[in-house]
Amino acid sequence: MGRVEDGVTAEELEDWDPGTSALPAPGIKQGPREQAGTGPLSQKCWEPEPDTPSQPGPALWFRGRAHTQALAGGSSLQQLDPENTGFIGADTFAGLVHSHELPLDPAKLDMLVALAQSNEQGQVCYQELVDLISSKRSSSFKRAIANGQRALPRDGLLDEPGLGVYKRFVRYVAYEILPCEVDRRWYFYRHRSCPPPVFMASVTLAQIIVFLCYGARLNKWVLQTYHPEYMKSPLVYHPGHRARAWRFLTYMFMHVGLEQLGFNALLQLMIGVPLEMVHGLLRISLLYLAGVLAGSLTVSITDMRAPVVGGSGGVYALCSAHLANVVMNWAGMRCPYKLLRMVLALVCMSSEVGRAVWLRFSPPLPASGPQPSFMAHLAGAVVGVSMGLTILRSYEERLRDQCGWWVVLLAYGTFLLFAVFWNVFAYDLLGAHIPPPP
Repeated sequence: MGRVEDGVTAEELEDWDPGTSALPAPGIKQGPREQAGTGPLSQKCWEPEPDTPSQPGPALWFRGRAHTQALAGGSSLQQLDPENTGFIGADTFAGLVHSHELPLDPAKLDMLVALAQSNEQGQVCYQELVDLISSKRSSSFKRAIANGQRALPRDGLLDEPGLGVYKRFVRYVAYEILPCEVDRRWYFYRHRSCPPPVFMASVTLAQIIVFLCYGARLNKWVLQTYHPEYMKSPLVYHPGHRARAWRFLTYMFMHVGLEQLGFNALLQLMIGVPLEMVHGLLRISLLYLAGVLAGSLTVSITDMRAPVVGGSGGVYALCSAHLANVVMNWAGMRCPYKLLRMVLALVCMSSEVGRAVWLRFSPPLPASGPQPSFMAHLAGAVVGVSMGLTILRSYEERLRDQCGWWVVLLAYGTFLLFAVFWNVFAYDLLGAHIPPPP
């Protein structure tokens, strides 16, 4: 039996005709929306009727698009499922694979049988089958299946009784971030409180401490950038200090005032912490810092005379990635009032960008130089929609195995290389007038 890299796709499984030797799939059960053979593939398991007898032993349970002709005269279907229960035994499926010479990795077949046997009811839903065969899951996920460690309850998490405060919060995070019930249950039952989401909490705490220190030193808590001593900070990005490379990142600890700090800190805790809990410190810190770096580099290219302060580049990377993920998985997301919250989030983010534009071009107070640019917000949003969306759609998947991830990295690396050359040569070639650094 041959082996293929891509495995079996969802389209191949749902289009299989039991009467042919094409790509086989175990038992097909027709749903009420698919009696004409035209309904869309459901991502949920098809529940059998209450009076349907169950088949003994482990079974593979899934649903695909049933063709009317196959149901009418499909003798093969009757042989595989003579009692019309919607189930096919694991042994029957294995024999079907071998008899039709399906190019399926034997390890995946063994894992599929182990997944069926790991459940008390001996059942696996269609999406789990497709995810496994199409190599969606990571090696740790597959090892857990092979070792029989993923025997998850079939009830939804919302029906889970007797949960403590922290486990209810974990359940809330699962429904806020993940669009698939299988992923939500997998995250809920494997989540551990250690290590905690330290990155976003640490960044937020550091930003608050820096703001309090400068607020007390300058005796100014709103529009701090108008104070003549503010721009002398070694953390602020200023075009006159481009050679000090650390400033392209450390500007995220400085803020215009209490209003900007409050907005960024709130979003970092409400969105960044749940994202870090689900996707891990490494991925979320990479996304946040990529947004911060892209923000300062974009300002150095598009608004060459302006300084930059605030963590808005990283914040907008997180928020844009999360909102894009919600939109692309709208039907699967189970967070309450998602439409209202989406509108409120977009209004708040747009208002913050508008405020930054106003401060940049119409400063309300006399200033010794240009005010911080707003382009970091837009650059962070672009990073979120590209790199961030790729990360958030890859829960329990290895990024290095995905072509889209390498495309995003190549695009980001090209941008970084261009920005470096721009900062080294363009300012002198274009004769840009840069305000003297403080």
